[in-house]
Amino acid sequence: MEEIKVRVRGFLSRFFKKHELEDSEDIFSLGFVNSLFAMQLVMFIEKEFSIRIENNDLDLQNFRSINSIAELISSKKSA
Repeated sequence: MEEIKVRVRGFLSRFFKKHELEDSEDIFSLGFVNSLFAMQLVMFIEKEFSIRIENNDLDLQNFRSINSIAELISSKKSA
């Protein structure tokens, strides 16, 4: 799980240059997230982790923090 968090954090750091993200921090509450970023995040996750994000996975709770993103990826990879 830690490797997943490191890779996700690396991706997110390109968008949050002036802010050191904590694993549990809500990226939506920071105000940097827009629809283009959300699509880039989904595409990154699918490509980086060789998984498919389905429509029912597109819940904000799954993408709210590094922890929640890592949990989604972990559950998809183990399915």
